[in-house]
Amino acid sequence: MESENKLGDYLRARRAMTAPQDVGFPDDGSRRVPGLRRDEVALLAGVSTDYYIRLEQGRERHPSDQVLQAIARALRLDDAAAAHLFRIGLPARGPSVPPTTAVAPELLRLMDGMLDVPAFVVGSAQDVLAANALARELYRGFARYDNLLRMIFLDPFAREFYADWDRAARTAVGNLRASSSQFPGDGRIERVVGELSVRSPAFATLWARYEVRPRTQEDKHFRHPRVGELHLHFEALAVTSAPGQHLSVYSAEPGSASGDGLVLLRRLAEQSAASTEQNTSAEEGNIRS
Repeated sequence: MESENKLGDYLRARRAMTAPQDVGFPDDGSRRVPGLRRDEVALLAGVSTDYYIRLEQGRERHPSDQVLQAIARALRLDDAAAAHLFRIGLPARGPSVPPTTAVAPELLRLMDGMLDVPAFVVGSAQDVLAANALARELYRGFARYDNLLRMIFLDPFAREFYADWDRAARTAVGNLRASSSQFPGDGRIERVVGELSVRSPAFATLWARYEVRPRTQEDKHFRHPRVGELHLHFEALAVTSAPGQHLSVYSAEPGSASGDGLVLLRRLAEQSAASTEQNTSAEEGNIRS
């Protein structure tokens, strides 16, 4: 479980990841701690060392906007990381909207109508809430198609499926950290983090880095057991009517080898659907007889 001093934990993690030479300090190899020292962050942010130490230790819990902005600049935080700093460093300014897991029928129809691309809906904790036929076929090699984090860190097949597993793992954890920032106290996120922290040392190590990186688009490289190599472009579209939900879609360049791979993936999905329908009909016939 994480401590209650979220601001201090975050500042320490980000300070350790900031290279001294990147902010103008020499690194002669004699440093006893990774990254910046606390007095160096204080100097860059224009606050006293004592005040900054109290922030990290949790003895100062009400920093101003100006102080947080200065610290964000000192630690070279990008927009997502700075937004996370402000969420945990400032009191809530209004009631938070809880995430929802019910997928609207209209969204299901839209997703199922995407016949040529894998599409699926994920929730705040990266649970797969719904998926079309191509998405289910794409991830068929996994024992369970239920939560992207559990699949990456607990299913051995992930090491074969993701051509760059390390990158996929870092991206997934950064995305979950961003979601946890947007929905603080979400019980489902806490349960996923708790389970993976216990069962996966790799997840625990990455989670402790406090990298906040919402995943909106990227290029992915998969090794599908039946289709082969797939280079796909990923887009995550926020569902504004359902907080915490994103519609994830994979596409490929038309006429490319991966584009042909998606065509084959669709044929496999159609075969799987036909086989399931035949089995269902046979079972119903046995019951009637």
